[in-house]
Amino acid sequence: MIKPNVLRSVAGIALLSLSGLALAHNPMCQCEEVDAENIRCTGGFSDGSGAAGVTLDVIGYDESILVPGKLADDSTLTFKKPEGEFYVLFDAGPGHIVEIDHTEIETP
Repeated sequence: MIKPNVLRSVAGIALLSLSGLALAHNPMCQCEEVDAENIRCTGGFSDGSGAAGVTLDVIGYDESILVPGKLADDSTLTFKKPEGEFYVLFDAGPGHIVEIDHTEIETP
């Protein structure tokens, strides 16, 4: 038979380990065409915080960086739409990366 104080200790440890998940914030990035020539991407985190200064690069399928960038104070970056196939890489550090393929960019 498990003693009640042991059971409470195990339950407490389990709750503490889950509390870190509640504090986690996931990266979010959305890109949309502003017009036929320009794309605007907005980055942030699931906890509502912005992502000013976070790296957002536009990369060709050959892995060349077509547009190097960082998000502005309003957590956005607007750039001229490259010709050909590309993807957007929002990189806020290990475990906080979002890739958006050009085929997934919203059009008006």
